[in-house]
Amino acid sequence: MINKNSPVPIYHQLEEYIKQQIENGILQEEAVIPSEREYAQTFQISRMTVRQAINNLVIEGYLTRQKGRGTFVKKKKVEQELQGMTSFTENMLSRGINPSSTLLSFQIIHADKKTAFDLKIEENESVYKIKRIRLADGSPMAIETAYIPVELVPGLTEENSNLSLYQYIEEDLSLTISEATQEIEASIAGSVDAEILEITIGDPLLLIKRISYLLDEIPFELVKSTFRADRYRFIHTMKR
Repeated sequence: MINKNSPVPIYHQLEEYIKQQIENGILQEEAVIPSEREYAQTFQISRMTVRQAINNLVIEGYLTRQKGRGTFVKKKKVEQELQGMTSFTENMLSRGINPSSTLLSFQIIHADKKTAFDLKIEENESVYKIKRIRLADGSPMAIETAYIPVELVPGLTEENSNLSLYQYIEEDLSLTISEATQEIEASIAGSVDAEILEITIGDPLLLIKRISYLLDEIPFELVKSTFRADRYRFIHTMKR
């Protein structure tokens, strides 16, 4: 509650109050919060003070404004540690999130020069090109395009490609996945990405390029992903 005799600024007390309601599930994800007027009346404080608290929570990523609709609790970001190597499916399941995919296309194509270089294969060698939307609890999280050498991973179909690729490789093909290299950069959404990911043109994106290897440094997968920056966060622990 608000203590007007406290040395802590009232707007900061209101911020902490709203954060606590979010963390305790009283204000649930995507729920509209009370209006500035309602908060002002409830705590007998000025609307300017309420506006400052809400503005800070929007900046911090707890709330989001929707023009003409109100202010809503923002969905929590999915966090992924950079130390370990997990598939999207494994990462979501470990957090109690239901992963799913919508397959956009499944093709066998000839590798161009750049793809062949990344996968250490000959140019024009056959590769699977699999494009899909990755979803978390039914919400679009990323657009993913994977390139996989046909010779190295035989028998891949539309059906099993839409499940966990790592599980198929390790359990069905009895291959050992070793490591991966990953590049991350920032971008903004164009019209196509915005429509697929259900965001607004100009919203921030994370572009991620990942090459995954079997033993003996044999690359088996090149993945280019476009993640919603408002829903995904990477965490890296550095030791001196």
